Amino acid sequence: MSTILNKNMNKFISIRLFIGILAFSMVACNDDFLEKTPETDIDAGSFFNTEEDLNLYVYNLYDFPSTGIYTDDAYSLTDNAFSTGNVELKTMMTTNPSSTTITSGWAKEDWEQLRKANFFLENFNKASISQERLHHFEGLARFFRARFYVGKVKRYSDVPWTDKALSQDSLDVLFDERDPREIVISKIMEDYEFAMNNVDVSVPNGAVNRWLVKADYARFLLYEGTYRKYHAELNLSGSAADLLQKAVDVAKDIMDNGSFNLYTTGKPDQDYSSLFASADLSNNPEVIFGRFYQANVLNGDSGENLFGNYETYPVKDLVQAYLMKDGSFYSSQPNYQQNQFVAEFNDRDPRLYQTFAYPGWVLVRSGTYAQGAGLYVQQLAKNFSGYHQIKGFYNTTDQDVRNNMDVPLYRFAEILLIYAEAKAELGQLTQGDLDITVNKLRDRVAMPHMTLGAPVDPVEAAKFPNVTSGQRAEILEIRRERRVELALEGRRYDDLMRWEAGKFLEKEPQGIYFASLGKHDVTGDGIPDIYLLPASQSIPEKKETNSLGKVLQYYRVGTFGQDVSVFLGGTNSGNIQIIENSGTFVAPKYYYRPIPQQQMQLNPNLKQIFGWE
Repeated sequence: MSTILNKNMNKFISIRLFIGILAFSMVACNDDFLEKTPETDIDAGSFFNTEEDLNLYVYNLYDFPSTGIYTDDAYSLTDNAFSTGNVELKTMMTTNPSSTTITSGWAKEDWEQLRKANFFLENFNKASISQERLHHFEGLARFFRARFYVGKVKRYSDVPWTDKALSQDSLDVLFDERDPREIVISKIMEDYEFAMNNVDVSVPNGAVNRWLVKADYARFLLYEGTYRKYHAELNLSGSAADLLQKAVDVAKDIMDNGSFNLYTTGKPDQDYSSLFASADLSNNPEVIFGRFYQANVLNGDSGENLFGNYETYPVKDLVQAYLMKDGSFYSSQPNYQQNQFVAEFNDRDPRLYQTFAYPGWVLVRSGTYAQGAGLYVQQLAKNFSGYHQIKGFYNTTDQDVRNNMDVPLYRFAEILLIYAEAKAELGQLTQGDLDITVNKLRDRVAMPHMTLGAPVDPVEAAKFPNVTSGQRAEILEIRRERRVELALEGRRYDDLMRWEAGKFLEKEPQGIYFASLGKHDVTGDGIPDIYLLPASQSIPEKKETNSLGKVLQYYRVGTFGQDVSVFLGGTNSGNIQIIENSGTFVAPKYYYRPIPQQQMQLNPNLKQIFGWE
């Protein structure tokens, strides 16, 4: 679902367009528009006659996410966050997957976006508007077609490519052979290039403009360039440098000519988090593209399921990635792996406190949260980490405020990171490059600057043994910076896949560390808040209170298979355990998905690749 409706709706947008956008937003990106205006009528000339017609159709192509970005790191399975839900890759790693069990992604409805884009491209020229305007609309449709194919390449690598309009009743592309990845990518780039040079620069807030096209293109170029560099099974590493150089060029164009800047008011403990809890991002200099909402007109997602023990939650590995406040590695601290919750947050990168519920954080909302409002005591439960996410969580009791929160989907911060990473992968990174990218991000949160030739963190190096270039240390630290800056915004899965780091997902996710059973302080005031009991003991009917008069929260602790509240790694100490077995990542097979067996039976021209049967 997507919308361009926002608080600063351009007054020149017609009433009919307003109604079309609102109606489209409410039906969640389905075919409602095409059902109301059958293609037979469109073919007969009842549509595509005016610019208003083209606008109405194009808005039906909008496919951008909303607050779902804040849980994507968990739902796609990463080392940032985990989910108790049915995550595809998690299921693959713990079972014996096949084309009969992995069945999504190739059915008729999965190609519907392509049908819509190509149908538009075959008919939009009927409109009686200037050639310049026609080029704008062609660019929009080609942009959405490029985005569609990027998703298909990420999932399958080789896919059939077509620019033909497909009928609603039969999608002929489903019966074509798979085209090689490099051919499909060349077509994707042609679409991006056309869109980048023809889509309007100035459009209403929330609508696609040229800067969004460039940002999306730069994101894709970095993805494909690094994917080719690190994935030997493609035999395409020779073309990686050209794609990375193009990523540098597009990102630098945005940096130099886009009039974007990092959002900062000089408050390093607030500015970062305010990007993800703002009722109005429409004029924020960092937001290239977002979802803009207005309470009681077009309500946003108020994030009810983001905080607490629902399906998703961050894990320890992400907590340990943040640097110390002085810029040193957290992993250099003595016995850092045995740091308990309060100690983990001492003197760390301020973005940690603005992403996680930290010791001393105050919960304003109550209702669905059993503890209620007040000083937050970490809630523990089976299969959860004990860490809780506040990035993207709207900590207010006012429902209208929660419904009004905007979502930043493309930030200038990511463009800076794209530029820095691509330069480092090319071996061209300079101190000047760092100063206009990574160090700008660090300035916002008052962190020390990154310098060339910085020492290598052995923990990070162990995660990515395939990074062997001359600027290895720089690549590793830029990856860290990217992870921290974009944490829990839905970018981590693609990063791990393009870096050929899937095997790292075999490491079992962990939660908070407890050095012993008994009483523990998790709010940072030195006063105990929770009480861990062994599995052999029952929680007493009369619970102890602390010196603040608060009743301690009791948990029975044990191991998998026991009837307890919390799973712990050891009998009396250890990290909270989430799952018994994280499974095996089979490379290169699991970087891709099989074409479902049913589709293979319908189309004998299709062949499985990368070890799928």
